[in-house]
Amino acid sequence: MTFLLTLLAAIFVLGPLIALHEWGHYIVARLCGVKVLTYSIGFGPKLFGWTSKKSGIDYRISALPLGGYVKMLDEREGEVAADEQHLAFNCQHPLKKIAIVAAGPIMNFVIAIALFWVLFMTPSEQLATKIGQVLPDTPAAMAQLPVGDKIVAIDGHKVQTWEGINYRLAGRMGETDNVSVTLQSDAEGNNTTKTYQAPVKEFMQGNAQGKDALSSFGMIPWQPNIAPIVGDLTPDGAASRQGLQVGDRITAINGEEISDWISATRIIRDSPETLLSFTVLRDGNSVQLSIMPQGKKDNLGNDYGQIGAMVAESEIVIPDAYKTTVVYGPGESLVKSFKKTEQLAVMTVSSMGKMLSGMIGLENLSGPITIAKVAKQSFDISWQMVLSTAALISLSLAVLNLLPIPVLDGGHIVYYVIELIRGKPLSEGVQMVGLNIGLLLLAGFMVLAIGNDISRLF
Repeated sequence: MTFLLTLLAAIFVLGPLIALHEWGHYIVARLCGVKVLTYSIGFGPKLFGWTSKKSGIDYRISALPLGGYVKMLDEREGEVAADEQHLAFNCQHPLKKIAIVAAGPIMNFVIAIALFWVLFMTPSEQLATKIGQVLPDTPAAMAQLPVGDKIVAIDGHKVQTWEGINYRLAGRMGETDNVSVTLQSDAEGNNTTKTYQAPVKEFMQGNAQGKDALSSFGMIPWQPNIAPIVGDLTPDGAASRQGLQVGDRITAINGEEISDWISATRIIRDSPETLLSFTVLRDGNSVQLSIMPQGKKDNLGNDYGQIGAMVAESEIVIPDAYKTTVVYGPGESLVKSFKKTEQLAVMTVSSMGKMLSGMIGLENLSGPITIAKVAKQSFDISWQMVLSTAALISLSLAVLNLLPIPVLDGGHIVYYVIELIRGKPLSEGVQMVGLNIGLLLLAGFMVLAIGNDISRLF
């Protein structure tokens, strides 16, 4: 059942993005006077579809849902009647060819901007960007960032939400440098700002790989102070098997004092298959236990520890000082959606460059299985998360398709720019060599990405 829901979620999110990408190619081709033969969602054998009586275009859904294509009249793919040569793609001016090929990725950029625009216009109550906790032995701790101060900028870029902070920090993945954090303090009623320099080394790599950017950096939003008292245990969990009991209060783990449940769960999650020394208070007496968290994998394949202990129920009240309502008007939302699209596009290209240079590992590359899992996870959270996931995937499709690799749209654009400069197209032989190289590169990336997906399952 989970597999079916994951598949449906992927189809629901990816299907429209692929359809609209191909529609970009399709509509611009028709506007440029090129005859379209087939509009297909998916590759391979035709599952179902119809042929337009007016235009003769074959609209179809095909068996392999890993993309789609628009097939146009082209002398390189078959004989073209003399009276239709002016309708063939290969006979068009290079600028028309560039417009047709670029239309698909541009459509994906437009989708991303539109979805971000809707999300920015949706009022939301969020946690204020005040630092709730600084984790020990992290860049934030080394920079001595004060708890309670409000984060207003990262590396000189203004930030208003924790999501924005997370993206700015994630953009520094793999780097060794200082991260600039500007804080605003309202101590004694005076709003003063101060910029701190936090040193990072191979950020989010090594032992921190798989952690989110905020945890890796070490500055955490406000979190409720939930007493670390065990409320329930799973019968087959490590905690139950190794002596933890309902009502126990966890006071220390590996000698580190524990004052709240979230601190305990963070240590447990970060210690899969690692023997931990627990100190618990039971009936007024201190008890020592040794518990090894079971190694688990989350939906993205990251390892985490779990002992099968649940916290006792308690009421959670967020202080007003740590709450904020984020509301933007239509105009401001549109500006922000453009800026966010630009920021994420630059970050995506930068991450690819870091992978190629070895600054970050190729294991960060994800394929269709991970995308499907993320899509399913977004449906489990909220409609806003579904739109956000769709926007991110659409943006990724746009950037990936514009890479200057033959077979991809970006590679074809390079060919047509050369044709525009030379006044004639590259020879068929040169183009075929480029396409074969592109196919090998693309196949290699796909094998690597799917391999990474599979490794995350086990």
